[in-house]
Amino acid sequence: MNGLNLSLPRTRVFVMATLLALASAFSLSAWARPGHGGHEGGGFMMGSPRMLERVFDEVNATDAQRTQLRQIAQAARDDLKTIRQSGRELRERQLQLFSQPTVDANAAETLRQQMLAQHDQASRRMLQAMLDASRVLSPEQRAKLAEKMKARHDMMNRHMQERRQLETPKG
Repeated sequence: MNGLNLSLPRTRVFVMATLLALASAFSLSAWARPGHGGHEGGGFMMGSPRMLERVFDEVNATDAQRTQLRQIAQAARDDLKTIRQSGRELRERQLQLFSQPTVDANAAETLRQQMLAQHDQASRRMLQAMLDASRVLSPEQRAKLAEKMKARHDMMNRHMQERRQLETPKG
């Protein structure tokens, strides 16, 4: 394989560890992308304006609460848009790195660390939006919202399992 002697255990371990680390970083960066596949991790705050309105109705939010929550959600969306763009740039660099004839392990590790930092930044911003929203909603409203979110999560898991069962070959 291009002059590499992969029969050496250390070399094999290093190559596998590098590939695993980069695959993990790629997966985390994809997961951290707000809006990716509809699972942005920010809960109702990062959803569509229509979803926000439905949530407001479900928890009987006052007009003042609706205004505050819209502002929190919009600020978070704006911040996450910038974070998402930096994630795109990192993924482009990742593709460039792996398309080279020889992959620089140090550059790959640096990129992995940058992707993890980008994921952490997105995660912190989403948490901040949820904490800000928690200060606007009453404990009763938060409990009702959590109940609705859990029911939706359970439904999505059921649907995912059903799809997997349909896709699994019989025999």
